[in-house]
Amino acid sequence: MASHQVLEEFKTPKKKGLYLILKISFLIVVVIGLGVYVGDLLYGKNSLEVLLNLQDKKTLFKNEIQKYKKENAKLQKEYFELLQLEPEQNK
Repeated sequence: MASHQVLEEFKTPKKKGLYLILKISFLIVVVIGLGVYVGDLLYGKNSLEVLLNLQDKKTLFKNEIQKYKKENAKLQKEYFELLQLEPEQNK
């Protein structure tokens, strides 16, 4: 019986070692997966960089709108001044 116990002691560490290797492998896969996910969030299509670029474009478009509104008001004023200078033809 003593030799049988010695054999069992040699078998048990192998099982524990296999489970340890599987746990570590699983942990490594999870860490790599999370790294890829976070990298995609930061540098992918839905990233913070895209959001900041869109906010910059929004600001530029607002400035262009203001510029075109001022230009439009100036041109309308000029148009109405020209209308008043023309003689009335339909009277």
